[in-house]
Amino acid sequence: MATRQLGRGVVIQSLYEWDFYGRKEKIEDVIERNLEEFAPGFSEKEFVLELATGVVGKIDELDKIIEASAPQWPIDKLPIIDRNALRIGLYELLHADRKEVPPRVAINEAIELAKTYGGHNSGKFINGVMGTVYREIGEPDRNPETSRTGKE
Repeated sequence: MATRQLGRGVVIQSLYEWDFYGRKEKIEDVIERNLEEFAPGFSEKEFVLELATGVVGKIDELDKIIEASAPQWPIDKLPIIDRNALRIGLYELLHADRKEVPPRVAINEAIELAKTYGGHNSGKFINGVMGTVYREIGEPDRNPETSRTGKE
C-alpha cells in the first residue's frame, strides 16, 4: 500500500472514531493514538495530521457542499464512513496543493476509501458526489483556465 494511501486510511479511521464519539476528543489526539496502533513508524505523520486537522477545520464548509451535492442525504443520515470519505476527498479536491494531489487523485482516493471501509454502494455514492463537485468547480485538471477554485 502506498504511503499516502495508508495515511488516508488512518485519517478516515480517526475521523470515524472522532465523529462516532460526538467529536469530544481533539482530532490530533485520536490521530496520534491511531498512528501508533495502525501505522507504527509511519513516515508521513505530518501529512496525516495536516489532512485530518484540515478536514476538521473546514468541516462546516465541507458538510454544506455535501448537502448541496446530495440533497436527498442529510449529512447526519449518511453512514459515518461515507461522510468522512467525502470530507477527505472534498478537502483534498478543494484545498490541497494541486501539484501534490491533482483533482482526479483526490476523487479516486476518496472512492478507494469508501470501497475499502464503507458499504456495498459507498464507492458509487462517493463517485457521484465527487463528480458533481468536480464539474461544479469547472473540471480543473481538464479546464484549468475555467476552474473556479483558483488553486492552479
